[in-house]
Amino acid sequence: MRAPLPPADLADLGLCPDRMRRLVDVLQADVERGRLPGAVVVLARHGRIALMQGIGRLDPARDTPMPLDAVFRIYSMTKPIVSVAVMMLIEQGRLKLADPVHQHLGEYAGQQVAVPTPGGVTLRAVQRAATVQDLLRHTAGLTYEFLGDSPVQQMYRQCTLGSRARSNAEFSQALAALPLMAEPGSEWAYSRATDVLGRLIEVITGQTLAQHLHQAILAPLGMTDTGFVVPEADHARIAEPFAHDPDGGVPMRLIDPRENPVLQSGGGGLMSTAADYARFLQFMLNKGELGGVRLLGPRTVDFMTADHLGTIPGSDPSLLPPGHGFGLGFAVRTASGVAPMPGSVGTYHWSGIGGTSFFVDPAEQLFGIFLAQAPNQREHYRALFRTLACSALID
Repeated sequence: MRAPLPPADLADLGLCPDRMRRLVDVLQADVERGRLPGAVVVLARHGRIALMQGIGRLDPARDTPMPLDAVFRIYSMTKPIVSVAVMMLIEQGRLKLADPVHQHLGEYAGQQVAVPTPGGVTLRAVQRAATVQDLLRHTAGLTYEFLGDSPVQQMYRQCTLGSRARSNAEFSQALAALPLMAEPGSEWAYSRATDVLGRLIEVITGQTLAQHLHQAILAPLGMTDTGFVVPEADHARIAEPFAHDPDGGVPMRLIDPRENPVLQSGGGGLMSTAADYARFLQFMLNKGELGGVRLLGPRTVDFMTADHLGTIPGSDPSLLPPGHGFGLGFAVRTASGVAPMPGSVGTYHWSGIGGTSFFVDPAEQLFGIFLAQAPNQREHYRALFRTLACSALID
């Protein structure tokens, strides 16, 4: 397959060959001991590929080696792409960050917050409406049903909000009918907010989310293998997880990339490849441009990857580590230390529940991608990959 960016000699990029080999060897050892089914890893610096390698097997039930063009369920790594689409519409003057969500999606008018009481839950009107900025930075008072067992999360489960059988419009109506978990703007809580943004894009553009992402981002950036369904001709490239997770825990049933879902989930529905996502991250590292195609202004990219939380608290260290804030679609490093993984101030990152992750370090002009289908090992490999990648920098 064609490299997504030009290759380069490691020494020219300030990366240590021995330390890069160690990164691969550590992951290969985990494949051999049966902890990791397979992965594709990418490291790029100064706009050139330093490492792009398949490790292990495409499917642990078969002997096919992991190809570089393997297709992965990237789940929440969909969110940065959708967030870029929203910011493009903002740059076009079609909506504003300060707009109340209900200005564009009327079903969100008159939202209520669930307030726990000794006798159960009472509902009260929100003190201020959630905004587009709240959706982008996960401060809209929403949640995910699988992140806890609060009364609101139970309501999400009872309404099967995770169903891929309802349209984006039907999803939005169902979510808007439920109470909020918190007052908008009061706390950071990872949530279905980016799914709402997917519906917002549809209403603003008059296109389906898939149509708009293809036209506005995927086609211009040459991301030819990214979409909500994998075409039949490419089914043989789909990466698969272990049938039985070696780390134990509750097995996670991954979505089927072969099925064309009714829901085009802006929060977690895309499939992609290492080459495609590398092009997206280089576009971000280039401040909104790739190959002569500019989709965002440089100041907008800086704005997206700045901290938008300030003093707003967040309470999930596995998703938002110490020393981090959250921007408009990305976690953002705010301190050199504190976090349990290395990286420069200003590094931004995100990951997917199926085992994928990425980071972008603008100070080092470096990005890394780790793609695997290993849900129960995801937190381990996020930190391990970042640590090994940063240790290879020697200039």
